[in-house]
Amino acid sequence: MESMTTRRDPDTQQRTLQQARRIVVKIGSALLVDTRSGTIRGDWMASVAQDIKALRAHGAEVIVVSSGAIAVGRSHLCLTGTRLRLAEKQAAAATGQIRLAHAWQEAMAEHGITVAQILLTLGDSEDRRRYLNARNTLDTLIRLGALPVVNENDTVATQEIRFGDNDRLAARVAEMVAADTLVLLSDIDGLYTADPSTNPSARLIPEVRELTPDITAAAGGSRPGVGTGGMVTKLMAARIAMNAGCAMVIASGHILHPLAAINQPGQRTWFLPSGTVPPARKKWISGSIAPMGCLVIDAGAAQALQDGGSLLPAGVTRVDGEFSRGDTVRIMGPDGAVLGHGLSNYTTTEARQIMGRHSADIVNILGCQGRKELIHRDDMVIDPIQGAQGERDKQSFPG
Repeated sequence: MESMTTRRDPDTQQRTLQQARRIVVKIGSALLVDTRSGTIRGDWMASVAQDIKALRAHGAEVIVVSSGAIAVGRSHLCLTGTRLRLAEKQAAAATGQIRLAHAWQEAMAEHGITVAQILLTLGDSEDRRRYLNARNTLDTLIRLGALPVVNENDTVATQEIRFGDNDRLAARVAEMVAADTLVLLSDIDGLYTADPSTNPSARLIPEVRELTPDITAAAGGSRPGVGTGGMVTKLMAARIAMNAGCAMVIASGHILHPLAAINQPGQRTWFLPSGTVPPARKKWISGSIAPMGCLVIDAGAAQALQDGGSLLPAGVTRVDGEFSRGDTVRIMGPDGAVLGHGLSNYTTTEARQIMGRHSADIVNILGCQGRKELIHRDDMVIDPIQGAQGERDKQSFPG
């Protein structure tokens, strides 16, 4: 499967964190918490704290996205069942988040570093105003020398407004703060051509520059991590990060000082963005995790978008979901491949009325003259990464 990797520089595996200036580090529950006792692995956390201190000493700014609140809290509430109801998860998060934040505070206090807790929901990143507020808070904390520790706000998030995994939350945070590097510490040391636990011929893919269908297929056959995120969610995180111009690395967390290890030779997978970094508003659109609907377009419209054009009603063949003006919608080609995202100028009802029609007909159909574009090119991001086919039809939309 040599086609799964592009030609790479001779020093690919020597790539390190030493040149990074703003780093988001995602830490999963399985690494941080002993699932049998529900206690935080103090020695491991202390080693990560030392790594963070060293990165900061070299001039890097660091943000941590830390899982573990539910895993810690459930043992204190004697919630020992294998599957918890949403209300039980929220209760566990409520008690576990206090202990998790305190553990980070104590670990970083050893190095004179102040910790700040940030709790986010999916809605905070999808709503433009709340997104900007969160970004400003994170930027201010970094400027003041604090270490932001981010987690999903599980105590209030319903299933409909949850990220569901901290891989994508971390990618959205990285995009939000314009980080240049995202680190996903995992129970596996990278992306393989097949599941290494069952296939002895599986090979590590050291570098990915494009999320091709072959790469997506490899993730589908890879062993999922413990918790809510597996390799598929890591590739979703990679798409968000790479589209924002941020490099991402998957590395093993099952060692002490896992961040320092990334600066040493070893096995890991780097996902490297290509092209120029898009403007902040387009990065926000591109990183949308929960579009409210979907527009399926014909081949002619797909080509027009690739050439830099806007999406006109005439090129739309199907409208799914329930969305309002200004909501983010997914754009899909006639083959079901996700082409990009954009902000709709029309509601679902209006879009269905004018789809397949010429822009000149809008005034007669709707009774008023709206914009001639269903999505203007300035409000649209067309993915340069063509591996999104693994996400096709994964999300259903009401209506």
